[in-house]
Amino acid sequence: MHNKATATRGRPKAQLPRTGKVAKVIIRFLQAFMPETLARRLVCALLLATNMQEATVAEATGLGIRTVWTVRKAISNEDFDSLFTVGHGSGRASKTSGLEDAIMEELEKGNYHTRQQVADMIYEKFDIRISVSAVGKLLKKTASSV
Repeated sequence: MHNKATATRGRPKAQLPRTGKVAKVIIRFLQAFMPETLARRLVCALLLATNMQEATVAEATGLGIRTVWTVRKAISNEDFDSLFTVGHGSGRASKTSGLEDAIMEELEKGNYHTRQQVADMIYEKFDIRISVSAVGKLLKKTASSV
């Protein structure tokens, strides 16, 4: 008659949405409280904690596979603080880094009226070629720190 092993009780289970769709909704919600990068990392950590495969986690969260590996390594080392740290600008250092004070001293001594004149002076005195726009950024940065 009825095989107890195959009989189900109650309503049939509804199919859950795909993991990627759920992850994106959760990330969107978390963005109200934290930066997107941090929200993605947090969801990634939760998915990894459920033993989900790295490729699936990367697809669901929109993170790169290397980032997923980094998050897994942080979890396995119990380095949870690194998950919540969002670094700023790991780009290339400025050509004039460390020379700002010397450049400002030279500007105070000389008679420079244009950014092009300042760029020429930096090339003559320090043998560093920088663009006119980079001179503007340098002057803005040094003026704001004074």
